[in-house]
Amino acid sequence: MSETDNMMAIANAPSTDGVALRSDDGLCGKTAFVTGSAQGLGAGVAQGLWDRGCNVVLADVNARSNEATAHAIDADGERVQALHVDVGDPASADESFRAALERWGTVDILVNNAAVTAARSLWQITMDEWDDVMSVNLRGVFIMSRIAGRHMRDSGGGRIVNIASLAGQMARPSGAHYAASKGGVIALTRVFASELAADGVTVNAVAPAIVDTPMLQAIGAERVQQLTRQVPVGRAGTTEEVAALVAFLASDDAGYITGATCDINGGMLMR
Repeated sequence: MSETDNMMAIANAPSTDGVALRSDDGLCGKTAFVTGSAQGLGAGVAQGLWDRGCNVVLADVNARSNEATAHAIDADGERVQALHVDVGDPASADESFRAALERWGTVDILVNNAAVTAARSLWQITMDEWDDVMSVNLRGVFIMSRIAGRHMRDSGGGRIVNIASLAGQMARPSGAHYAASKGGVIALTRVFASELAADGVTVNAVAPAIVDTPMLQAIGAERVQQLTRQVPVGRAGTTEEVAALVAFLASDDAGYITGATCDINGGMLMR
């Protein structure tokens, strides 16, 4: 495509609220299923994919907040669907995915974002809390990826993007269950990538560090400043920056990338 043709394609792309949607990355018209979408990073990723022309399925255990987020993204509901799901429950996960297929016909992109955590020392974590964190953060990724992976394999291709974390790459004195689950997500990413590569399905992980979300702001300005002083670039990341990386991995441009963990951490882990 010539530069002129490319500019015409972008100019003629569908628009939302007067903003032209990109058409050159292959995302426009595709359907993305985002877990843990009710708030924070998941909501930001859902917004980013919607901005790029995707139909977006918002899937979260918090039905009321998820509905509110869906309405905020697309008040008319033309390209958004809010679904209740417990990702750690195979029946709930399967039901929600089937509901998405009933409306959109296919799911091209899965973003495994749903996660829970608690900042506790090794010695304070109860076994029930350990199991709860693992159920959402790791079991949920396994369940959702198997459901979506089968569908994408049979459909001739797709994209799975898992939200991991710097915590799964570096030792920290608290949140051992969260760190272990996110390390497991990175391992599962490679396994699913290897299994699905020949079927046109790429599977990658994104590993953020400190990201400016309502959860971060809830810890107080002083603690936020302490944390951001540890970041070489001197600030927290934004949901828009993470969403842009997820969108790239979901795009046609990333077709030769699979099994990778992409760092987005402001330089906290350089390799």
